[in-house]
Amino acid sequence: MKKKAPIPQKIAVLMGGPGSERDVSLATGRGVSKALRSLGAEVVDVDVRDQNFELPDNVDLAFIALHGTFGEDGQVQKILEDRGIPYTGEGIEESRLAFDKIRSKEKFREHGVITPEWETIEAHQRPRMRLPIVVKPPRQGSTVGVYIVKRATEVEPAMREAAKYDGQLLIEKFIAGRELTVGILGDQALPILEITPKGGFYDFTNKYPFLNPQAGGGAEHVCPAQVDKKKTKEIQGLALRAHRSLGLRVYSRVDVLLPENGVATVLEVNTIPGMTEASLLPEAAAAASISYVDLCTRIIELSRARSEHSAK
Repeated sequence: MKKKAPIPQKIAVLMGGPGSERDVSLATGRGVSKALRSLGAEVVDVDVRDQNFELPDNVDLAFIALHGTFGEDGQVQKILEDRGIPYTGEGIEESRLAFDKIRSKEKFREHGVITPEWETIEAHQRPRMRLPIVVKPPRQGSTVGVYIVKRATEVEPAMREAAKYDGQLLIEKFIAGRELTVGILGDQALPILEITPKGGFYDFTNKYPFLNPQAGGGAEHVCPAQVDKKKTKEIQGLALRAHRSLGLRVYSRVDVLLPENGVATVLEVNTIPGMTEASLLPEAAAAASISYVDLCTRIIELSRARSEHSAK
């Protein structure tokens, strides 16, 4: 049996970031730091505020705990590569591709991954698709700026709000269904997790109720989801195909909708999903008997393998 490589001795955990998911990232970073310290690593927390962040000397690895803009879109990956620092997660190009919902959907279509019908418009244009629709800025994470539009009177306000984040917008056909998510670790699809928001849809408030307790958000999670064996295998296979269609090798969380007709459809792939106390990936990993500490270790191992593969 192949012996596991020891984890790096000195690890910088990059957290915070300048984007809209800063508070969630800080919570993820704290969890990761604690886990890595428990393994005996020397861990340095680095609060990233812009591209000029400083790293301590002799860092063996940067563990990226930055969500959304700057963290997931290839920017921080480029900075680390330019500085010669190994890091966790996907490479520059794969990160850019997965973060861009429009380019991702084009890849899904190219690889036969089922995804909702869509169109791309400029922020000043009106959607051509019939209601109900979903309006999304294509380069944001954690459902930031995402609006479900069911009435004609809701179109203008949704467009106006989403346009605050991007000049180009993704318009998707709204599909009612069960909200599922599948964590991917290398070649392994984790147990399916089902999300039932307490109100509305699984937006930022429902994802991270601990950040804004007054909002009364939150969601119930069921993992493994109550889906029959055959359908489970089919959905996990679809999620793995979506992950691979973007050239990903390390880890991700694939969001999937399961409508009444039973044909699952992929919404998006998150390359640095949350790892806070309320996050879905650690919960799905736990259902597969992978502890939080083991999850962090596995991410490091897979990242090393990705880096070695890229160097060849």
